[in-house]
Amino acid sequence: MKKSLLSFAAATTLALGSLTLAAPSAPVLAQAAAAVSPLDLVAPVAEYKIYVTKATQQFVKDTKAFTDAVKAGDVEKAKALFAPTRVSYEQIEPIAELFSDLDAAIDSRADDHEKAEADPGFTGFHRIEYGLWEKNSTAELGPFADKLLADVEELHKRIAGLTFPPEKVVGGAAVLMEEVAATKISGEEDRYSHTDLWDFQGNFDGSRKIFDLFRPLLPKDDGEFVKKVEGNFNRVDVILAKYKEGNGFQSYEKLTDADRNVLAGAVNTLAEDLSTLRGKLGLD
Repeated sequence: MKKSLLSFAAATTLALGSLTLAAPSAPVLAQAAAAVSPLDLVAPVAEYKIYVTKATQQFVKDTKAFTDAVKAGDVEKAKALFAPTRVSYEQIEPIAELFSDLDAAIDSRADDHEKAEADPGFTGFHRIEYGLWEKNSTAELGPFADKLLADVEELHKRIAGLTFPPEKVVGGAAVLMEEVAATKISGEEDRYSHTDLWDFQGNFDGSRKIFDLFRPLLPKDDGEFVKKVEGNFNRVDVILAKYKEGNGFQSYEKLTDADRNVLAGAVNTLAEDLSTLRGKLGLD
């Protein structure tokens, strides 16, 4: 990887082969001087962009199969493909802020819109989810399927030229864990299908990827912190493993309040730890 690194452009970008990466702003660089040199950030950000690119490639492929099933009127096949199709997107959700317009189109919930499910602006996965589970039908879902696929394909195209500010990437992992603990644990995201556990796994995998890529840049005296975060990720994995069923997960409805509280506690602890990672790297 290091052999393919090009010179560091001090203005605003870093180039690695055909990848264009955002450099930290001047204030961020000044704060990072004592912890991580800007050049040291090139490799993990580049590796993360490759990870995101591969995830979006898979996302396009899976979304095509899902929307084809919807348009063909195959309710059961569409239901079976819904959760696994979303996993790739949930993996890259830490950086959803970088494409917020597409995130809103692809992944918004009914209560993000004035007229809820009846709002014409309510599109994407959850609009189709509503039709499949609440109506048990694909009627009138064709246009939503077409728009979803177009938005996902646009996301894939946009990733190629998207800059990845290190502070946004690292900070995004913590923000996502906070969102999971604050809102997703309640089951409000996949409220019709109750496939929330698939989403959680994608979110945790995506956040862990970021931690793993930037972990080598942490000061050597942060060994205990690294062990703690790794332990917390492992704890979440162990909790989720209890609810695996076949190649996926059981319905989120089957979890008791006590089960959800245990999961929320583990995620909150993880979010608190990850919230300090950006500062430890001098990226605040």
